[in-house]
Amino acid sequence: MTERPATDLRLVPAAIGAWAACIVAVAFGWVSALVLAMVCVVGAGVAATLRRRGRAPAVALVLLTALGVTAGFAVAASLRLHSVTTGPVREGAERGSSATVVGVVTDDPRRITGSFADQVVVPVRAHRVTLRGQVVDGSARITVFGAPDGWIDLEPGAAVTFRAILAVPDRVGAVDAVARATGPPDAGQPSAALRWSGRIRAALADASETALPAEEAGLLPGMVVGDRSGLVPAVEDSFAAAGMSHLTAVSGANFTFLVGSVVLLARLLTVGPRTTAVVAGIVLVAFVVVARPSPSVLRAAVMGVLGLLAVMTGRRRHVMPALCTAVLLLLAVDPALAVSWGFALSVTATAALVVVAPVITQFLAGTGPDDEPRRRPVLDAVAVALAAHVVTAPLVAAMVGTFSLYSVIANVVAAPVVGPVTVVGALAAVVAVVNVDAGAVVAGVAWLPLRWLVNVAAWTASVPGSSVSTPTGPAGAVVVGVAIAAGLAAAVLIRRIASGRRLTSGDRSLSGRHGTIDR
Repeated sequence: MTERPATDLRLVPAAIGAWAACIVAVAFGWVSALVLAMVCVVGAGVAATLRRRGRAPAVALVLLTALGVTAGFAVAASLRLHSVTTGPVREGAERGSSATVVGVVTDDPRRITGSFADQVVVPVRAHRVTLRGQVVDGSARITVFGAPDGWIDLEPGAAVTFRAILAVPDRVGAVDAVARATGPPDAGQPSAALRWSGRIRAALADASETALPAEEAGLLPGMVVGDRSGLVPAVEDSFAAAGMSHLTAVSGANFTFLVGSVVLLARLLTVGPRTTAVVAGIVLVAFVVVARPSPSVLRAAVMGVLGLLAVMTGRRRHVMPALCTAVLLLLAVDPALAVSWGFALSVTATAALVVVAPVITQFLAGTGPDDEPRRRPVLDAVAVALAAHVVTAPLVAAMVGTFSLYSVIANVVAAPVVGPVTVVGALAAVVAVVNVDAGAVVAGVAWLPLRWLVNVAAWTASVPGSSVSTPTGPAGAVVVGVAIAAGLAAAVLIRRIASGRRLTSGDRSLSGRHGTIDR
């Protein structure tokens, strides 16, 4: 077996340091971030001294870079937090002032069930806030709580004007203020891009309803553009229990499948690399608009492109530096991403594809007969699903307090049809914009793989003990992480014992054959 080139991990300490600095700033305040920056400056001085003296210069350089980046992010995050906690919007929140807010919705509204009535949570980026007659212009992130009426149907990018009572957020760095809306918003005319996106999403939903049964009709828009509005509750529950919920949201895989299909088609048509790059870029931007450019979709686009580079170029060692660079850029734009579960899951899943999956593939290749080329597609599919599960399961446990025992099996069995469904669904959406009936014909092609996914999720969810309850928070992550580590250690030990037995058996057989020849 040929040796894989070593993955370039030199930027990993810098990315981890920047992430840690942003977490400290958001969770503990700007003063703590400044203290961390000063500690890093002292550490950087020590690393610089070691490098000048020639003691482990390569390690010292990596350490110096990581400490410098960490200090820089800590200072930047603390300055931003200081401005947030001392600005007029924060002062209004501390007083519980009434305000008129003008801004733009940045992500999908989310319904929550409270003690008294259902509410909707809507993230808004405000560019004008009027407090007691004082107009404050600038950018402020506000989390709005309101009644479903008028709020639940808003889409990312929609301009809104509303009145609300401001309050201080529980987590200071995540948003500038919390707003409790006193009524429905005055929603402005959607932009041309948003109207175009809505037309395509509606066309896909209509085509799906025309061609498919209810369960499959609700699933297809969710898998293609993240539209879960038509998802049948039973299907939603079974996907959650099976650890397959990520298939009904826009993720890096969507971008990988769509852009990858464009690249493969261009190669078959012998299109030049520059033209291919331009067309792939257009498809990427168009899909971001259709899926709606929320922060989660933009993160998925970045991670999907990186994953595509890892798979199609074979240069996995270069993808990790690109991933670290993407993490640094995203955190520089929005330090609050450091405490976002979605961001953590996206980054860890992409890192697993680059670093962990090849190791698992190599491990699995040594456990069976010597026919790796023929088994390679199956090994890669199992390795990708297992790697993603291993690295994200502790985070999922910390987030929701559950651990899916059979999600690896479910995702491996589902994997072969996910790509075709995504591509067929995207094509159906494009065709349906022109003619819904023609789009329905295309959507109908996806019926069998969609049925397969529904059955896989239902079967997995019906197995006793398909998911196990765990503590939430760090305790849950530690419990699941230790359990996974123990399982992996047991697998390695079993393989070594089995390999030793095969080797001993082979030696005995060889000895027996030689003995027969000697006699």
